[in-house]
Amino acid sequence: MYKYKKRSSNLKKFIILLILIISVATISIFIYDMYSNIDVYSGKEGSNAPEATRVSYNQDEEKDYNDDITSVLEGTIECVVGISKVRNTGNSIFLNNSTSDLGLGTGIIVSANGYILTNWHVAGEKYSNCYITLDNAKTVNGSVVWSDKDLDLAIVKITASNLKYIALGNSDNIKIGQKVYAIGNPIGVEFQRTVTSGIISGINRTIKIDDENGESYMEDLIQTDATINPGNSGGPLINLNGEMIGINSVKITEAEGIGFAIPINIIKPIIESFSNNGNFEEANIGIFAYDKNVIPYLDSSIEFDSGIYVAQISKDGPSYTSGLKIGDIITKIDEASVNKMSELRSYIYTKKVGDEVKLTILRNNREHSITVKLGKKS
Repeated sequence: MYKYKKRSSNLKKFIILLILIISVATISIFIYDMYSNIDVYSGKEGSNAPEATRVSYNQDEEKDYNDDITSVLEGTIECVVGISKVRNTGNSIFLNNSTSDLGLGTGIIVSANGYILTNWHVAGEKYSNCYITLDNAKTVNGSVVWSDKDLDLAIVKITASNLKYIALGNSDNIKIGQKVYAIGNPIGVEFQRTVTSGIISGINRTIKIDDENGESYMEDLIQTDATINPGNSGGPLINLNGEMIGINSVKITEAEGIGFAIPINIIKPIIESFSNNGNFEEANIGIFAYDKNVIPYLDSSIEFDSGIYVAQISKDGPSYTSGLKIGDIITKIDEASVNKMSELRSYIYTKKVGDEVKLTILRNNREHSITVKLGKKS
């Protein structure tokens, strides 16, 4: 009799313990589920709580990405050339001032028939000569066929055919944070075709340039943290598809990780004309205008919401007798809106000498139309 009661008592204790364990587990699951559904930003419950943005790569995906970009870069590097104003007689970085003495810079082949894009400060003025070092280490003579100091761009021609050339991207579609690569020849030829990576840090940047000719401004630039050294000037800034979206031009020496490239779209019409026709007759409107972002540097009393401010009118240019005045705000050329000097340039590059364009301007807060017959740029 005693033994039965003892067994019965032990069985009851076991059942009670089992129920407690099950209850604790159930309550724990409930509490976990409740807290996992709380919006960590607002502390409120709800099924619409935002989820963290994640990009997950497994090892195979990461390997595929690395293989793809390696192939892209290998193909692009073949299009990069070295440019020097004097023939190299010593190629060591340990030679004093080797980079400055040689005028060493970078260029990029943009057509199969030998046209190379670079900076004005690398290649020099139109009709000047330079030396081009190709991917196979062969050095050939080059001649500058087009040059623009204000844009810091130049096009060089070499005698060649069936060259591998870079694809041109669309610089109007770039985004901040986009991955980019810069390729160039920093320091000396030992480090030719160096690749650096980074992101697009900013767009539509304006910087002031101080040189022996005074102050000037470069506008509508792409800012990147990809390392750009002096010898990188004239090299390509490319996207993940291997398309050139900019031409590396300037580095801010006072800070690390701040370099600038000129958007490729501004020069596309000229490249296409040379590639297809072997020449480019540049139409000229004979003015220089500043974007609204530059005006505060020049005169803080000038204010306008859109358009570009006419700062200079050439006395021997077609706009001088058109009725256009310094201080006018150009808002349109024909029917195209204009908010950057680069947009005006790009539009003019698509026109021929003798074509007429209609400028819509603001003067004393009143709108006017002025017709200009484009001249030939000397």
